[in-house]
Amino acid sequence: MGNETKKDIMFKKMKNKKKEVKLVRKIVLIITFLIIIVGGIGGLVVYNFVESALLPLDPNSEETITVDIPIGSGLDTISSELEESGVIKNAKIFKYYAKFNNESQFQAGEYSLTKAMTLDEIIESLKTGKVYREPILSLTIPEGLTLEQIGQVVEKNTNHSADDFFALVTSEEFVDRMMIKYPNILGAEIKGENVRYALEGYLFPATYPFFEENPSIETIVDTMLANTDKVVTSYVDLLQAEEKSVHWLLTFASLLEEEATAQTDRATIASVFYNRIEEGMPLQTDPTVLYAKGTHKDRVLFEDLEFDNPYNTYQNTGLPPGPIANAGKSSIEATLDPSDTDYFYFLADKEGTNHFSVTYDEHLQKIDEFLK
Repeated sequence: MGNETKKDIMFKKMKNKKKEVKLVRKIVLIITFLIIIVGGIGGLVVYNFVESALLPLDPNSEETITVDIPIGSGLDTISSELEESGVIKNAKIFKYYAKFNNESQFQAGEYSLTKAMTLDEIIESLKTGKVYREPILSLTIPEGLTLEQIGQVVEKNTNHSADDFFALVTSEEFVDRMMIKYPNILGAEIKGENVRYALEGYLFPATYPFFEENPSIETIVDTMLANTDKVVTSYVDLLQAEEKSVHWLLTFASLLEEEATAQTDRATIASVFYNRIEEGMPLQTDPTVLYAKGTHKDRVLFEDLEFDNPYNTYQNTGLPPGPIANAGKSSIEATLDPSDTDYFYFLADKEGTNHFSVTYDEHLQKIDEFLK
């Protein structure tokens, strides 16, 4: 080593330096490559997250989610409320999307939204104050229908048969599952010894929007039960105060639904039923006879009144074992808030107008006047 010249030493240092430079460059290239890969993956992850947040959470969902937007809510509050309610995936993405599209002037209120709605549909709903979405199928269930009649409506408007519908709603396994899901409305009384069908009267009458071409029968029934749960829950406190059950409420209301020929008569007919129950008199309402016999006709004959069945209110006092049809909100409210009268009798004339009487003699006079 002592024989090395300064030139050799300098050459050796330069050689080592070149090696170091090459090694540094190699390390930098590797690190840069890794950064690009990681950045690309990160960018892809971010891109996929944003894209998914811009799409409906569940395009096939039929579940209705109630979202309450308080007065004075800003975009931050609205976005957070939508995320917390499970309608959108990410509040920040929704907020930036709305800002990017210059959307504002959202209205306060209670909205029934679904996970299947796009951000544009949600925004349009919040701007107009109503749910902005065109359903693929609208199923209208009128007041006063039985399970069998509802099945016919389903058959007419979907690819499902009335028999398949009826098989599901009378299935013990299905009823048990629904009792677990909706304990506020489906109590043990629906399985009473003399109850004909557990879910009779529990499928709330309304127009139901569906956003898939052919929803399953279970989806249809579940949607109706959810609506019943929503409507009836608002009366639970009042029922508890009166020591009454949901089953009692829907049974009583179903009689009003079948008897009333005019909106204003429901509360008055309710008063007649209350007065009769208080006096221990049979309700003697013809629709219960027809339900007991499982027939539908315009006129009940005297021989029909003698039909021995728990639902026949000519043969039994008090309410029948369960609802005889699905009652609307007007009948439910009339049940809970009847008129204050002394009436014990009523009849409907040939035009459908109801006439009320306090005494039986007065009732007979009105029969002669309006029906003979």
